[in-house]
Amino acid sequence: MSVRLVVRTFSELCITAGALIILFVVYFLFWTGVKAADAAEGEIDTLQSQWAREPVAQAPPPGSAETSPSKDPDPAPVPYRAGKPFAMMHIPRFGAGWEWPVLENTAVGTLKKGLGHYSGTARPGDTGNFAVAGHRRTYGDPFKDFPKLRPGDAVVVNDGTTWFTYRIAKKPYRTVPTDTAVVDPVPRGSGFEGAGRYLTLTTCEPEWGSSHRLIAWAHLDATRPVSDGRPPELSG
Repeated sequence: MSVRLVVRTFSELCITAGALIILFVVYFLFWTGVKAADAAEGEIDTLQSQWAREPVAQAPPPGSAETSPSKDPDPAPVPYRAGKPFAMMHIPRFGAGWEWPVLENTAVGTLKKGLGHYSGTARPGDTGNFAVAGHRRTYGDPFKDFPKLRPGDAVVVNDGTTWFTYRIAKKPYRTVPTDTAVVDPVPRGSGFEGAGRYLTLTTCEPEWGSSHRLIAWAHLDATRPVSDGRPPELSG
């Protein structure tokens, strides 16, 4: 085999490898985003149709007649369905149009369609820790700007009847994926003391890796019936 043939063959292999790498990068940077946007839009449509057809019962405020000891306790809420949406999340810090569906569980397939609720953690507005995960990069990059979160930022959740406004307590915290205490009812390292209504957001760190996790904690600041319109944090 001549040197010229070897060089030509090697060059062709390099060109082919380069083309494959470019296609791979395009797939992760562009195509997964397109797929995620379509999937998230479909989940949002499903959720809105569900709310229009079967509105979620709104809980009465604490101390009202409906919650007095003489009344029968409310039935247990219907469990969330695995991989199905049950709420919408808005984070104004990430842009006026930032909204993503929140689905039940954090399975790989679920996180391709939106944000994932850690099964077993609290529901929005309930006592405990409502914990949610999302991709930092790929599949729509929902938490691309996660490091920009600052104390006082609003995280607004809509479950079909109520707007729940949480406030970020501190800048994002870096930890390892095995640190499951960050989603405890009173998350370790959050600075929270005792039972409360908390929110935990998690995503990958570094931006294009997964060796660590970034965590942001928040506490419930306000609630507002959906019938009263959007909260002021979203009316800008």
